[in-house]
Amino acid sequence: MHISFLLHNAYAVGGTIRTTFNLAQTLAEQHDVEITSVFRHRDEPSLSAPAGVRLEHLVDLREKSPHYDGDHPDHQRPAVVFPAGDSRHHQYSRLTDRRIGAHLSELKTDVVVGTRPGLNVHLARQARHDTVRVGQEHLTLDSHRFRLRRELRYRYALLDAVTTVTQADALSYRERLKLPGVRIEAMANSVPAARLPPSDGSGKWVIAAGRLTPGKRYDLLVRAFAQVVAARPDWRLRIYGGGDGAPKLRALVHELRLHNHVFLMGVANPLEAEWPKGSIAAVTSDLEAFGMTIVEAMRCGLPVVSTDCPHGPREIIRDGVDGRLVPVGDANAVARALLDLIQDDGLRHRMGRAALADTARFDPAEIAERHAVLYAELVAQGSSSRSRSALRDALHRAPGVLVDEAFTLRRKVLSTLRKGRTA
Repeated sequence: MHISFLLHNAYAVGGTIRTTFNLAQTLAEQHDVEITSVFRHRDEPSLSAPAGVRLEHLVDLREKSPHYDGDHPDHQRPAVVFPAGDSRHHQYSRLTDRRIGAHLSELKTDVVVGTRPGLNVHLARQARHDTVRVGQEHLTLDSHRFRLRRELRYRYALLDAVTTVTQADALSYRERLKLPGVRIEAMANSVPAARLPPSDGSGKWVIAAGRLTPGKRYDLLVRAFAQVVAARPDWRLRIYGGGDGAPKLRALVHELRLHNHVFLMGVANPLEAEWPKGSIAAVTSDLEAFGMTIVEAMRCGLPVVSTDCPHGPREIIRDGVDGRLVPVGDANAVARALLDLIQDDGLRHRMGRAALADTARFDPAEIAERHAVLYAELVAQGSSSRSRSALRDALHRAPGVLVDEAFTLRRKVLSTLRKGRTA
């Protein structure tokens, strides 16, 4: 199969980029795979480019590039196709509308995969009718604003499939968006096996990693660790990552007099070498659509203490077996769970071994095979593609149609198509 991914910015750093690179590289072992990045702001990707995968871009934001698009007149005009409800809307423009549209209309591929809501809307509206269109969701339905959810309910009806990163979120899409004829499947993110030896559980370090943003609640982790230090002053905490929350977090560390116990390490790339230096990983987020760092830590032999936040941690961690799940926002519970593992060497080592074994299910080969099977089934369903094209044509013949009217039209078209198939 020929598989083409559409990515926001393949040259930046982020969980969606990592998991797309992992998936694309593994699929490329048996298929023809390419990644098209909407934006390019540097010469080489920040993360290692996937082997065997063609990488192209549509809008060049490198100031020294002879093809620099930053001063293009259309780059200053707000996007119309890319939905305003997507948080990245401010980065999109009439120029991206036009470049993405031209790319999709000319793209001859078996499967085209979008990797964020706004790009999935582009696929629904602009991809060729003879192409299977798959929209990946790396966030949760609840995390989208009402305005975006309303538009997705109508636009996603034109896709062939939507994949989520958790079973819980797949259930939300099935029950709340009501997308007849659209496959909705949970596909966990893949994480390669660590290339370095796993942690032996002896280092007196707790490790946390991720962007320093309010939703990650590193303030909660620092306050919990103050309780850990009171009982076990020989243990320390390293927090890896960058973000706007660093100054406030640093001030909290000094306020609690933890400057000899809590260390803000900044961005580490690659992070893989840092996990084995610790013996426990910690996640205190209010929300984790999946939890890439949880799997990364476990694949390095670390048990993870995590808040039981929607949706990812519960589908990754087996509470009491390979990690601990604690209530969201409860610093005391985080401290108790950390101390349970710190005080009991045998428990910590057993959970670390279990974590290493349990996360084999996130191996890229296994996850890529599930994607490949889905894509092959969709390609084989020619009648489904023709039905989707008929629906697309019907909707596009009604310019300016209101969303509620579009739902009514969708139901009528699907009803007609079903009758035709059973005639």
